[in-house]
Amino acid sequence: MSPDQATIPVLDMSAARQPYGSFSPEFIDQLRDAAHNVGFFQITGYGAAPGQAEELLALIRRFFNLPIEERMKLDNRLSPHFRGYTRMGTEVTQGRADAREQIDYSPEREPVRNYPADQPYWLLQGHNVWPDEALPELKPAAMAWADLMSGVGMELLRGIAVSLGLPEDHFDEPFGDEPAWMGKLVHYVGGVVEAAGDQGVGAHADYGFVTLLLQDEVGGLEVLPPGTSEWAQVEPIPGALVVNLGEMLEVATEGFLAATIHRVQAPPPGVDRYSVPFFWSPRLDAVIEPVPLPPELKAQARGISDDPSNPMLASFGLNMLKGRMRAHPDVTERHYPELMQR
Repeated sequence: MSPDQATIPVLDMSAARQPYGSFSPEFIDQLRDAAHNVGFFQITGYGAAPGQAEELLALIRRFFNLPIEERMKLDNRLSPHFRGYTRMGTEVTQGRADAREQIDYSPEREPVRNYPADQPYWLLQGHNVWPDEALPELKPAAMAWADLMSGVGMELLRGIAVSLGLPEDHFDEPFGDEPAWMGKLVHYVGGVVEAAGDQGVGAHADYGFVTLLLQDEVGGLEVLPPGTSEWAQVEPIPGALVVNLGEMLEVATEGFLAATIHRVQAPPPGVDRYSVPFFWSPRLDAVIEPVPLPPELKAQARGISDDPSNPMLASFGLNMLKGRMRAHPDVTERHYPELMQR
């Protein structure tokens, strides 16, 4: 086992619960350790159908091999909800272009036409855009994956609650009937975006709760666990998911749980990398209250690793909107110039 593999734990979800239904104490200990010390881990045994992950990655490859004019029919600049196709090199992290193209999608719901001025996050709700003519198989496969990931994300969140000494349903209510999850279908290519250099995605922390990542065998994901100064590679494991925690859980636990900084190195020139990140997130109007930690865990809380230029917010909707605006300033400028000014 390499040092990097030793840094990133691997948990078996099929062993998460005991025969009579409660979580296994051994699994909970492993989960707490990974979530506190690393903020990243990989899971196996999460319930995918045979071949489901491979089929989805193959469909994504087919989409990004379509002519650019077909992909541009899904141009995210046309979506007021930040959905659709983002061209290579136009998403921004830390003010710098990323060497990737992607489709963003979320739950399919009717847009909110009128919302209070202090709740602009409702503009994120709306319709997806799909290549229904060029590749009709993509939508059902991607939505089926989102359904699977929603169940896995909720199960992990319940395990995290137990690991914090809370009832397993502690986080259920904010997710309610309308969780605002987000999925991405991503293609990285090295050597084609000069402004990106070797940046597939720049260093950042996720702004939600639980991120579940399906990655191919190419690799490139690197993490910076709390208190360390060396980047660790998350080496691909066939059939596994990479899991990391977002800022909402770091805020709620005063830093006991880590929203770990990570990045993706662009693949070598001419090499394609495909991945499917899924962000399991609550209702847009959810406000996350501090978690009552047991004294022994509270004593280990690191505090919030806040950045004055990128504040963490207890309102999930505002946190998500902030992230979308930063990543896609062209969409914001086109549809919501008043938010750019604010």
